[in-house]
Amino acid sequence: MWRKDQMGDEDQLDKAVTEFIWNIVEIHSQLEEIHKTWADMMGISEPQWLILMAIDEIDEGRGVSGIAVANKLRIHPAFVTNQTKKLEEKRFLSRVTSRDDARFLQISLTEEARAEIANLSSKRQALNLTMFAGLDEASLDYLNKRLASIAKNSGLASKKLSIGAL
Repeated sequence: MWRKDQMGDEDQLDKAVTEFIWNIVEIHSQLEEIHKTWADMMGISEPQWLILMAIDEIDEGRGVSGIAVANKLRIHPAFVTNQTKKLEEKRFLSRVTSRDDARFLQISLTEEARAEIANLSSKRQALNLTMFAGLDEASLDYLNKRLASIAKNSGLASKKLSIGAL
């Protein structure tokens, strides 16, 4: 049985968690608008922009698989395949057969895509400075570590909820 003072602490925690969740919803909404704007500047859709950004992030020079992109973005691999074909038609991506396994394609940004992204870099830097004003590198590192922990725990909580363990 909970004591009255413990219930108050639990209510405060619940209120803080709810506020955190709504802040994340707001940030997500703003980031969607920002991604849409970047995509519009390049003449592509927001999901296509995110695919380009994911490839840019995870490619280490040999290209990346569609599955790796899908995992990074938490989307279905078939959607990535469909969209990367469209991005290839626009000359933003090249898709070549993997040297390791001919069943898979390795996807890379083209020089044209890299140039388009580079053209946006000063605006992206200014945007980042605005978004993260008041946070130094150490604070941002601390925040990123805490968010990574929350993301991991959220995944676990989601799995538990889906199997009825919560």
